[in-house]
Amino acid sequence: MALLLLATSALADTVPRDPAAREIYARIVAFRTAAGHGQTPAMVAYLSEVLRKGGVPAADIATLDHGEARAMLVRVPGRERGRPILFSAHMDVVDARPEEWERSPFELIEENGNFYGRGTMDNKAGVVALVSTILRLRAERLQPSRDLVFGFVADEETGMETTRLIAAHPWVRDAEFAINTDAGGGLLDDATGKPLIYLVQGAEKTYATFDLTVTNPGGHSSRPRADNAIYQLARALGRIEAYRFPVMANDLTRAYLGAVGKTLEGEEGEALRRFAADPNDAAAAEVLARSPEFVGTTRTTCVATMLGAGHAENALPQTAKATVNCRIFPGVPVETVREALVAVVADPGVKITTLDKPEASPVSEMRPDVVEAIERAVRANYPGVPVVPYLESGGTDGKVYRTAGIPTFASSGLFSKASEMYAHGLNERLPVQSFYEGLDQVYRLAVDLGRAKRAP
Repeated sequence: MALLLLATSALADTVPRDPAAREIYARIVAFRTAAGHGQTPAMVAYLSEVLRKGGVPAADIATLDHGEARAMLVRVPGRERGRPILFSAHMDVVDARPEEWERSPFELIEENGNFYGRGTMDNKAGVVALVSTILRLRAERLQPSRDLVFGFVADEETGMETTRLIAAHPWVRDAEFAINTDAGGGLLDDATGKPLIYLVQGAEKTYATFDLTVTNPGGHSSRPRADNAIYQLARALGRIEAYRFPVMANDLTRAYLGAVGKTLEGEEGEALRRFAADPNDAAAAEVLARSPEFVGTTRTTCVATMLGAGHAENALPQTAKATVNCRIFPGVPVETVREALVAVVADPGVKITTLDKPEASPVSEMRPDVVEAIERAVRANYPGVPVVPYLESGGTDGKVYRTAGIPTFASSGLFSKASEMYAHGLNERLPVQSFYEGLDQVYRLAVDLGRAKRAP
């Protein structure tokens, strides 16, 4: 998942609430669409029923299966021939353990101006925005100039195999570009809630995961050995924790950091402006390295995310294993990062292997027509807010579309404070007004980019 920028609107509630969209939101949050639960087929069945009742012909709905996962495509036919535009959202979520949450994670709960529930932020709000847009186009008898295709991905949080199926589908493979609702959005001032800037994702870092494994003959815990798999692995992880990859920058990241720097005061704002002007400014880079919000934009990062060792409390560990997740700066090969980890660990007894098949994706150069449409949609609620491209330090299935030759621009239509980011975490939430603003902005983009007109 991407690091969505979502939160409370700094303006008055200018976007009306849509009870039908809220009902869809509640229904799909109730589907536990995490890997292993087999719920995406049920969610697709529900959404298909909603769309058919809204007048979408069955011939314009397609399903795509990969194992237990089921994705869906919905086509809104255009008036003329032309390359289609893809709009995308993902239905799956990172799993949540109900016993760890303060509220049920698979029930939409509205409380204190927020919607609570797993997927409320990542990315079921985007799913509802696509469904709502399709239904509004039908209800208002609006027809785009060319086909609009709406993709509902089933496994963005895992293998993105259904994303690949979508990208290769005949309705999609010739798409001129894609709008991805799983990233991008507006930044609000932490203290005042004032809207500062709106970000459009045009590139993202490569997502790569490595296993670190130490093996040992083990033995009885009453007879400690000089070598211990857990201690050996712990030393390796400590070295990785202390290591910093080289600072990097490109035109997109410098433009983004410089634009954000103009909106922030204090040490961090100054560091952003200085780094944008000169990426070799070591002092500025050091300040940004301490910021979770910006460190990922200035370098490759690797962090331990999972750990396991031993087989009995009274036995020396025979195996100790850790998972290290890396977000790799564009242009850096995955193998280069693995080799760097090997050099940092400096212990041949720690085996470092690359999981799956990480893939990088090209940068999507900003198109004036797309940027201008996003500006119009954003400024309908936030007049004068600057719109700026950025590099996503997280990951989305946008990289699959880009790799398939479909330029992709991520725009959720939602605003947040940098300190408010609950995706993948406990008690995930989305401010109520942001949800409705997102519906409005995605609809505006579809009408604008699709040049939709009332059908005769």
